[in-house]
Amino acid sequence: MELDLTPQLAKKLYGGDGGAYYAWCPNELPMLREGNIGAGKLALEKNGFALPRYSDSAKVAYVLQGSGVAGIILPEKEEKVLPIKKGDAIALPFGVVTWWYNKQDTELVILFLGDTSKAHKSGSFTDFFLTGPNGIFTGFSTEFVGRAWDLEESTVKTLVGSQSGNGIVKLDSSFRMPEPKIEHYNGMALNCEEAPLDVDIKNGGKVVVLNTKNLPLVGEVGLGADLVRLDGSAMCSPGFSCDSALQVTYIVRGSGRVQVVGVDGKRVLETRLKAGDLFIVPRFFVVSKIADPEGMDWFSIITTPNPIFTHLAGRTSVWKALSPEVLQAAFNVPADVEEKFTSKRKAEEIFFPPPN
Repeated sequence: MELDLTPQLAKKLYGGDGGAYYAWCPNELPMLREGNIGAGKLALEKNGFALPRYSDSAKVAYVLQGSGVAGIILPEKEEKVLPIKKGDAIALPFGVVTWWYNKQDTELVILFLGDTSKAHKSGSFTDFFLTGPNGIFTGFSTEFVGRAWDLEESTVKTLVGSQSGNGIVKLDSSFRMPEPKIEHYNGMALNCEEAPLDVDIKNGGKVVVLNTKNLPLVGEVGLGADLVRLDGSAMCSPGFSCDSALQVTYIVRGSGRVQVVGVDGKRVLETRLKAGDLFIVPRFFVVSKIADPEGMDWFSIITTPNPIFTHLAGRTSVWKALSPEVLQAAFNVPADVEEKFTSKRKAEEIFFPPPN
């Protein structure tokens, strides 16, 4: 059966006055299930509060828009209250409890991408809420809750029945949430828009790679990530992950075109990309993108904390490493054609500016 790689938009799962949670469904994007990948998006309005929860999957969170506060509790550790803003990437290992809050007028939007190989449903995240009508308190009897927390029955009923919001609520503007601490940010998050660039090519594009060097916590998550900003009409070199990793890509801004080539040289995807699209490149498949005139930015996770890519065009291309005789024999072309082929793209790296 051929895999459908068509990019998809997220669909709303739940929400209310405080905001909404969206997710990509593996029935509509089969590569989620095939690759054991989950993808979701949280959007909080002003004073929106995403209730404390933990997940069955390790994730990377990326702030797409706005600013706010994140509460993160690693197993057997104290609560970290982080200031977060657009461009922040946050590693969320197994077992963390998180909450999210937006006190600004601008909507706070956070993308979640992660590994569902140990999840209840392959290709989907399952969150376990600590409070609310679907929280863990509602499942236990008042006797068990009272015994566990040494509470009177009346207090137990108040705890269980007072929060009617499901997952996301809107707090009163006068309610004061914990103030974020900048010292809690260090080591927990990295701003990909402000971090040192790993690649910077004039009129081509820029890349920041998230790995165990600049955010060691991604080692516990088991995922790497990158933010790529492709300039207007520039091209990203055809390439593939050479360590059997999947690449999951969310289009953050702009638009463009993509082609993916798979087994037996078959083009398995040729389509347009726009902001909000999510698509997945299977292991070892070759992908290339060309941005529209306004450029195109994307955030990707790779299913290894320190990914390795092989590019097929540019100065670091594998073609440059092959001897001329091998290329002539492989393409079955004379020496002058091989020389034309290898003489091009000697200076460029992985991004190619638009032709003059």
